[in-house]
Amino acid sequence: MELFDTHFHYDGELSPREYRALVETPEVRFLLAVGGGYEESLQAERFAAEVPDSWFAVGVHPHGAAGFDGAVGRFDAFRATPRLAAIGELGLDFYYDFSDRSSQFRVLEQFLELALDWDLPAVIHLRDKDDRFDAYAEGRRILRDFTAAGGRGEVHCFGGTPHWAEQFLELGLYLGVTGIVTFPRAHNIRETLRVIPLNRLLLETDSPYLAPVPFRGKTNHPGYLVRVAEKVADEKCLHPDELARITTDNAFRMLKLEKPE
Repeated sequence: MELFDTHFHYDGELSPREYRALVETPEVRFLLAVGGGYEESLQAERFAAEVPDSWFAVGVHPHGAAGFDGAVGRFDAFRATPRLAAIGELGLDFYYDFSDRSSQFRVLEQFLELALDWDLPAVIHLRDKDDRFDAYAEGRRILRDFTAAGGRGEVHCFGGTPHWAEQFLELGLYLGVTGIVTFPRAHNIRETLRVIPLNRLLLETDSPYLAPVPFRGKTNHPGYLVRVAEKVADEKCLHPDELARITTDNAFRMLKLEKPE
């Protein structure tokens, strides 16, 4: 089994190699470190430069949108980095609303334009308050134009319903599943898995958040992706090895990377 954790956050408290050794799990071979701001993007770049079979993404999380000065050109320094694989994390967060919505829209559209210019996939965060889907509706509206212009990417940590999954699948996007799938009350995630084609499914931890059962409440890390894979495989009636092969191939296809031997 060779799994690809397509979304984790590296905070730099340990060196990249110390962090990799701490979460060493033979089954989790490939990693994408995701940036939620300029400094975290630098940390993600550092991780990918030092750890084999890892890549990174750069972007501004919606929580930080209001504080972003609009200097997208500052991110140009990352463009020539060999391990740069995606633009993100970016999106809309109407759950916390830490940033005003106009700032969230502005930053999302700026970085989607960057993804098109650089021919990189976008890693999208969408979160609503309970029983509302405003962020999903606005996100779909913006992403419809993005994909029509040739953009590609994923809605990471998908937390919607089968209906909304289908809306994003129609745009050609991938959907990322996290440890939430193991939570007893996350029936919507397990129901949504039924409508996600195997060729559009990605696995991720979103660590250090959302540790799967039986580690819920602990600090998450990429090693726990095995638990996510086992649960998703069970829901999809597949052997975990087969699910790992499919989702890892999906990740390399979306990122347009050549899979190492």
